[in-house]
Amino acid sequence: MKSDKIILVLRIVVAIILIQTLRFKFTADDVSVYIFETVGLEPYGRIGIGILELIAGILLLIPKTIWAGALLALGLMSGAIVMHLTKLGIEVQGDGGTLFYTAIATFVLSAIILYNQRKAIPIIGKKLSF
Repeated sequence: MKSDKIILVLRIVVAIILIQTLRFKFTADDVSVYIFETVGLEPYGRIGIGILELIAGILLLIPKTIWAGALLALGLMSGAIVMHLTKLGIEVQGDGGTLFYTAIATFVLSAIILYNQRKAIPIIGKKLSF
């Protein structure tokens, strides 16, 4: 089915976005440290969120846990978007808003994936089948 292939591509894209940012978080890149210092979560928040992003990326790639990965990614990106809008600003250290717009795109793609997988969510999934 065509929609299954589209969702697969979206899952891979979101997983790549989440996983490729880990090198910045786990190597204490200057921009990453600045961001987490600004929001008051350096260093434990940087490392903890990096671990959660890794988990979300992996869950998105496992067929039975797609919904969990999408839900986790949606939550993580919600936090990133709120931090950009309240403490960081859209542009961080002259990036032209790249981090903010990437968070928005990842949020939207995760929402699409979660909607597609809504029936697989334990307990409430069958009630969401509309």
